[in-house]
Amino acid sequence: MTIRDDHSLAIDLADEAGRRLLEIRERLGFDDSGALRAEGDRAAHLYLMEALARLRPSDCVLSEESTREERLDPRRQSADRVWIVDPLDGTREFSEEGRADWAVHVALWERGELVAGAVALPAQGRTLATADPPKLAPFDGGRFRIAVSRTRPPEFMQKLAYLAGADLVPIGSAGAKISAVLTGEVEAYVHAGGQYEWDSAAPVAVAQAAGAHASRIDGATLTYNQADPSLPDILVSLPELAPTLLAGIRDLHR
Repeated sequence: MTIRDDHSLAIDLADEAGRRLLEIRERLGFDDSGALRAEGDRAAHLYLMEALARLRPSDCVLSEESTREERLDPRRQSADRVWIVDPLDGTREFSEEGRADWAVHVALWERGELVAGAVALPAQGRTLATADPPKLAPFDGGRFRIAVSRTRPPEFMQKLAYLAGADLVPIGSAGAKISAVLTGEVEAYVHAGGQYEWDSAAPVAVAQAAGAHASRIDGATLTYNQADPSLPDILVSLPELAPTLLAGIRDLHR
């Protein structure tokens, strides 16, 4: 692996983890979804942790698959640089034959900011990254599309879609949903059912680099590398739509 900078490293790590996950899918098949999910989570996590320990030994790492003790490590709170990774975002979709809406997330937080990130979509054959962020499609008015969870969309989303003049599009992992905003498949993503920092750090890094809006659903700033990694809600959208969506969410929560 040739390392040029943190942006390139994020891409290399996400791509290689994704390649390994595709190989696991091919090798194990889909008869035992639980075993497939467990092996995917395990293998991708071990690869990312070992690679970062070797290539960035002075940096801390926060992974979805970290133990409770690792998440509470006080060194992470005082560190200048923390890699926030989700080795397999969308384990349900990964274990379902034919589904491509799962991802690998690799992001770097440095001194309060997300400074690099990559979202590999291995089954789609593409990776979105801060090194060369996608160009956002301009919004031309009219109805638009909001990506929501396949299994647990926020209860208020039907009302929000009606008020905003939007259609709801169920998509699997958070990374796949935010990527869909960036590639023009939808214009927004809203979630309020509970998430963690690793669910959004890498896709938000790419979204911000691309010029998209990314915030909490009340408009507050998304903050990372907190003692408690819970980050329960998020809005990512084309910048032109953010005021409409934030106002609609605010009205529905009065």
